[in-house]
Amino acid sequence: MTLRIGRIAYLNVAPYFHYLRDEGFVGEIVAGVPSELNAMLAEGIIDACPSSSFEYGLHAEKYCLLPGHSISSVGPVHSVLLFSPGPLNMLAGGEIAITGESSTSINLLQILLEEFCGINDVTFRVPDDGKVEDHLVEGRGSLLIGDRALAAANNCPPGLRITDLGALWYHYTGLPFVFALWILRREVVETLPAEIQRLAGQLHKSRDRAFSHLTDMSRQLSSGTGFTCRQLAEYWRGMSYDLSDGHLEGLRLYFTLCHKHGLLENIPELHFFPAT
Repeated sequence: MTLRIGRIAYLNVAPYFHYLRDEGFVGEIVAGVPSELNAMLAEGIIDACPSSSFEYGLHAEKYCLLPGHSISSVGPVHSVLLFSPGPLNMLAGGEIAITGESSTSINLLQILLEEFCGINDVTFRVPDDGKVEDHLVEGRGSLLIGDRALAAANNCPPGLRITDLGALWYHYTGLPFVFALWILRREVVETLPAEIQRLAGQLHKSRDRAFSHLTDMSRQLSSGTGFTCRQLAEYWRGMSYDLSDGHLEGLRLYFTLCHKHGLLENIPELHFFPAT
Protein backbone atom coordinates (compact mmCIF):
# COMPACT_ATOMS: atom_id res chain seq x y z
CA MET A 1 0.00 0.00 0.00
CA THR A 2 1.05 3.60 -0.58
CA LEU A 3 0.29 6.67 1.49
CA ARG A 4 -2.23 9.36 0.61
CA ILE A 5 -0.94 12.69 1.87
CA GLY A 6 -2.41 16.18 1.84
CA ARG A 7 -0.73 19.27 0.49
CA ILE A 8 -1.82 22.69 1.69
CA ALA A 9 -2.43 24.84 -1.38
CA TYR A 10 -0.07 27.58 -0.15
CA LEU A 11 3.46 28.49 -1.15
CA ASN A 12 4.75 27.90 2.38
CA VAL A 13 4.73 24.09 1.90
CA ALA A 14 6.92 24.16 -1.22
CA PRO A 15 10.11 23.11 0.63
CA TYR A 16 8.37 19.88 1.61
CA PHE A 17 6.76 19.05 -1.71
CA HIS A 18 8.76 20.51 -4.59
CA TYR A 19 11.34 17.73 -4.60
CA LEU A 20 9.32 15.06 -2.78
CA ARG A 21 8.69 12.95 -5.90
CA ASP A 22 12.36 13.20 -6.81
CA GLU A 23 13.21 11.84 -3.37
CA GLY A 24 11.13 8.73 -3.97
CA PHE A 25 7.59 9.43 -2.77
CA VAL A 26 5.17 7.42 -4.93
CA GLY A 27 1.87 7.85 -3.07
CA GLU A 28 -1.08 10.13 -3.81
CA ILE A 29 -0.90 13.86 -3.05
CA VAL A 30 -4.20 15.69 -2.45
CA ALA A 31 -4.28 19.51 -2.43
CA GLY A 32 -6.60 21.71 -0.39
CA VAL A 33 -6.80 24.60 2.07
CA PRO A 34 -6.17 23.72 5.75
CA SER A 35 -9.85 23.37 6.69
CA GLU A 36 -10.46 20.97 3.78
CA LEU A 37 -7.43 18.84 4.63
CA ASN A 38 -8.41 18.77 8.30
CA ALA A 39 -11.76 17.26 7.32
CA MET A 40 -10.16 14.73 4.95
CA LEU A 41 -7.69 13.69 7.62
CA ALA A 42 -10.44 13.27 10.21
CA GLU A 43 -12.53 11.22 7.78
CA GLY A 44 -9.63 9.00 6.68
CA ILE A 45 -9.63 10.24 3.08
CA ILE A 46 -5.94 11.04 3.51
CA ASP A 47 -3.41 9.37 5.80
CA ALA A 48 -1.11 12.25 6.68
CA CYS A 49 -0.54 15.91 5.93
CA PRO A 50 0.94 19.14 7.25
CA SER A 51 -2.28 20.08 8.99
CA SER A 52 -3.60 22.70 11.38
CA SER A 53 -2.10 22.56 14.87
CA PHE A 54 -5.59 23.23 16.24
CA GLU A 55 -6.92 20.16 14.41
CA TYR A 56 -4.42 18.05 16.34
CA GLY A 57 -5.52 19.76 19.56
CA LEU A 58 -9.16 18.90 18.87
CA HIS A 59 -8.58 15.22 18.04
CA ALA A 60 -5.21 14.25 19.49
CA GLU A 61 -6.55 10.80 20.36
CA LYS A 62 -6.87 10.01 16.64
CA TYR A 63 -3.42 11.18 15.60
CA CYS A 64 0.34 10.96 15.95
CA LEU A 65 2.90 13.58 14.97
CA LEU A 66 5.90 13.20 12.73
CA PRO A 67 8.93 14.39 14.74
CA GLY A 68 11.12 17.20 13.50
CA HIS A 69 8.71 18.78 11.02
CA SER A 70 6.35 21.76 11.20
CA ILE A 71 5.34 24.96 9.47
CA SER A 72 6.20 27.62 12.00
CA SER A 73 7.53 31.10 12.56
CA VAL A 74 10.09 32.48 14.97
CA GLY A 75 8.89 36.04 14.76
CA PRO A 76 7.20 37.35 11.59
CA VAL A 77 5.46 34.74 9.43
CA HIS A 78 4.46 37.21 6.65
CA SER A 79 1.44 35.15 5.59
CA VAL A 80 -0.91 35.30 8.59
CA LEU A 81 -1.87 38.96 8.69
CA LEU A 82 -4.47 41.12 10.38
CA PHE A 83 -5.40 44.28 8.47
CA SER A 84 -6.97 47.01 10.58
CA PRO A 85 -7.83 50.70 10.19
CA GLY A 86 -5.69 51.65 13.20
CA PRO A 87 -4.29 50.30 16.48
CA LEU A 88 -5.63 46.99 17.73
CA ASN A 89 -7.68 48.63 20.48
CA MET A 90 -9.84 50.18 17.75
CA LEU A 91 -11.11 46.67 16.99
CA ALA A 92 -12.90 46.39 20.35
CA GLY A 93 -16.62 45.77 19.89
CA GLY A 94 -16.19 45.42 16.14
CA GLU A 95 -16.07 42.70 13.53
CA ILE A 96 -13.17 41.00 11.78
CA ALA A 97 -13.70 39.33 8.41
CA ILE A 98 -12.07 35.90 8.13
CA THR A 99 -11.76 33.30 5.38
CA GLY A 100 -12.51 30.24 7.53
CA GLU A 101 -9.56 28.45 5.93
CA SER A 102 -7.54 27.99 9.12
CA SER A 103 -8.86 27.47 12.65
CA THR A 104 -5.32 27.70 14.03
CA SER A 105 -4.87 31.29 12.86
CA ILE A 106 -8.35 32.42 13.88
CA ASN A 107 -7.91 31.02 17.37
CA LEU A 108 -4.42 32.51 17.57
CA LEU A 109 -5.89 35.93 16.81
CA GLN A 110 -8.59 35.48 19.46
CA ILE A 111 -5.96 34.50 22.05
CA LEU A 112 -3.69 37.40 21.17
CA LEU A 113 -6.56 39.87 21.48
CA GLU A 114 -8.04 38.45 24.67
CA GLU A 115 -4.99 37.23 26.59
CA PHE A 116 -2.47 39.91 25.72
CA CYS A 117 -4.42 42.93 24.47
CA GLY A 118 -7.46 42.82 26.76
CA ILE A 119 -9.89 42.89 23.81
CA ASN A 120 -12.71 40.43 24.55
CA ASP A 121 -15.62 41.55 22.40
CA VAL A 122 -14.56 41.10 18.78
CA THR A 123 -16.82 39.16 16.42
CA PHE A 124 -15.32 36.95 13.69
CA ARG A 125 -17.37 36.44 10.53
CA VAL A 126 -16.86 34.75 7.18
CA PRO A 127 -18.34 37.08 4.52
CA ASP A 128 -21.22 35.56 2.59
CA ASP A 129 -19.27 35.85 -0.66
CA GLY A 130 -15.97 34.83 0.97
CA LYS A 131 -14.26 37.98 -0.32
CA VAL A 132 -12.34 39.15 2.72
CA GLU A 133 -10.25 41.33 0.42
CA ASP A 134 -13.31 43.53 -0.24
CA HIS A 135 -13.61 44.24 3.48
CA LEU A 136 -9.91 45.06 3.56
CA VAL A 137 -10.22 47.54 0.68
CA GLU A 138 -13.08 49.20 2.57
CA GLY A 139 -10.77 49.69 5.55
CA ARG A 140 -12.42 47.15 7.85
CA GLY A 141 -10.72 44.60 10.08
CA SER A 142 -9.70 41.54 8.04
CA LEU A 143 -7.62 38.40 8.64
CA LEU A 144 -5.96 36.74 5.68
CA ILE A 145 -3.64 33.74 5.58
CA GLY A 146 -1.38 32.02 3.09
CA ASP A 147 -0.86 33.34 -0.42
CA ARG A 148 -3.85 35.69 -0.11
CA ALA A 149 -2.16 37.40 2.84
CA LEU A 150 1.09 37.77 0.91
CA ALA A 151 -0.76 39.28 -2.06
CA ALA A 152 -2.81 41.65 0.10
CA ALA A 153 0.31 42.91 1.88
CA ASN A 154 1.87 43.66 -1.52
CA ASN A 155 -1.17 45.76 -2.48
CA CYS A 156 -2.32 47.11 0.87
CA PRO A 157 -4.45 50.28 0.66
CA PRO A 158 -2.88 53.37 2.25
CA GLY A 159 -3.75 53.92 5.89
CA LEU A 160 -4.34 50.29 6.83
CA ARG A 161 -2.20 48.81 9.58
CA ILE A 162 -0.79 45.29 9.07
CA THR A 163 -0.22 43.12 12.14
CA ASP A 164 1.79 39.93 11.62
CA LEU A 165 0.38 37.35 14.04
CA GLY A 166 3.63 35.41 14.16
CA ALA A 167 5.49 38.55 15.18
CA LEU A 168 2.84 39.51 17.76
CA TRP A 169 2.95 36.03 19.34
CA TYR A 170 6.73 36.19 19.53
CA HIS A 171 6.57 39.69 21.03
CA TYR A 172 4.41 38.50 23.91
CA THR A 173 5.82 35.00 24.45
CA GLY A 174 9.37 34.90 23.05
CA LEU A 175 8.49 31.51 21.54
CA PRO A 176 8.00 30.11 18.03
CA PHE A 177 4.45 29.64 16.82
CA VAL A 178 3.58 26.33 15.20
CA PHE A 179 0.89 26.88 12.57
CA ALA A 180 0.93 23.35 11.17
CA LEU A 181 2.22 19.92 12.18
CA TRP A 182 2.79 16.81 10.11
CA ILE A 183 -0.16 14.80 11.43
CA LEU A 184 -0.61 11.05 10.95
CA ARG A 185 -3.72 8.97 11.48
CA ARG A 186 -3.05 6.42 14.23
CA GLU A 187 -4.33 3.44 12.27
CA VAL A 188 -1.87 4.28 9.50
CA VAL A 189 0.95 4.40 12.05
CA GLU A 190 -0.05 0.88 13.08
CA THR A 191 -0.56 -0.55 9.59
CA LEU A 192 2.06 1.26 7.48
CA PRO A 193 4.99 2.10 9.78
CA ALA A 194 7.64 1.38 7.14
CA GLU A 195 5.94 3.73 4.66
CA ILE A 196 5.78 6.47 7.28
CA GLN A 197 9.44 5.99 8.12
CA ARG A 198 10.26 6.39 4.42
CA LEU A 199 8.08 9.50 4.21
CA ALA A 200 9.93 11.04 7.16
CA GLY A 201 13.25 10.55 5.38
CA GLN A 202 11.89 11.83 2.08
CA LEU A 203 10.57 14.99 3.74
CA HIS A 204 13.95 15.70 5.34
CA LYS A 205 15.72 15.20 2.01
CA SER A 206 13.19 17.34 0.15
CA ARG A 207 13.58 20.16 2.68
CA ASP A 208 17.36 20.00 2.55
CA ARG A 209 17.35 20.00 -1.25
CA ALA A 210 14.89 22.91 -1.37
CA PHE A 211 17.03 25.12 0.84
CA SER A 212 20.13 24.18 -1.14
CA HIS A 213 18.39 25.21 -4.36
CA LEU A 214 16.12 28.09 -3.30
CA THR A 215 16.95 30.16 -6.37
CA ASP A 216 16.02 27.34 -8.74
CA MET A 217 12.85 26.50 -6.80
CA SER A 218 11.71 30.12 -6.63
CA ARG A 219 12.37 30.57 -10.35
CA GLN A 220 10.23 27.52 -11.17
CA LEU A 221 7.37 28.50 -8.84
CA SER A 222 7.20 32.29 -9.14
CA SER A 223 5.32 32.38 -12.45
CA GLY A 224 1.72 33.45 -11.93
CA THR A 225 2.13 34.13 -8.21
CA GLY A 226 2.69 37.87 -8.43
CA PHE A 227 5.93 37.53 -6.46
CA THR A 228 9.49 37.79 -7.65
CA CYS A 229 11.99 34.96 -7.25
CA ARG A 230 13.76 36.99 -4.59
CA GLN A 231 10.54 37.60 -2.63
CA LEU A 232 9.73 33.88 -2.60
CA ALA A 233 13.22 32.88 -1.52
CA GLU A 234 13.15 35.43 1.31
CA TYR A 235 9.71 34.19 2.36
CA TRP A 236 10.88 30.59 2.67
CA ARG A 237 14.05 31.61 4.48
CA GLY A 238 11.89 33.47 7.01
CA MET A 239 9.77 30.41 7.80
CA SER A 240 10.74 27.67 10.23
CA TYR A 241 10.19 24.03 9.28
CA ASP A 242 11.69 22.46 12.40
CA LEU A 243 9.99 21.12 15.51
CA SER A 244 12.55 21.80 18.22
CA ASP A 245 12.08 21.93 21.99
CA GLY A 246 11.35 25.66 21.63
CA HIS A 247 8.69 24.97 19.03
CA LEU A 248 7.09 22.38 21.31
CA GLU A 249 7.10 24.85 24.20
CA GLY A 250 5.29 27.37 22.01
CA LEU A 251 2.83 24.71 20.85
CA ARG A 252 2.04 23.64 24.41
CA LEU A 253 1.49 27.26 25.44
CA TYR A 254 -0.89 27.74 22.52
CA PHE A 255 -2.89 24.67 23.54
CA THR A 256 -2.91 25.81 27.18
CA LEU A 257 -4.28 29.22 26.19
CA CYS A 258 -6.84 27.63 23.85
CA HIS A 259 -8.06 25.63 26.85
CA LYS A 260 -8.07 28.70 29.11
CA HIS A 261 -10.18 30.65 26.63
CA GLY A 262 -12.67 27.85 26.02
CA LEU A 263 -11.45 26.85 22.56
CA LEU A 264 -10.30 23.36 23.60
CA GLU A 265 -11.95 21.10 26.17
CA ASN A 266 -8.62 19.61 27.21
CA ILE A 267 -4.91 20.32 26.83
CA PRO A 268 -3.79 17.57 24.43
CA GLU A 269 -0.78 15.36 24.93
CA LEU A 270 1.76 15.25 22.13
CA HIS A 271 2.09 11.74 20.67
CA PHE A 272 4.91 11.13 18.20
CA PHE A 273 5.57 8.47 15.62
CA PRO A 274 8.45 6.44 17.10
CA ALA A 275 11.77 7.04 15.39
CA THR A 276 13.75 3.95 14.42
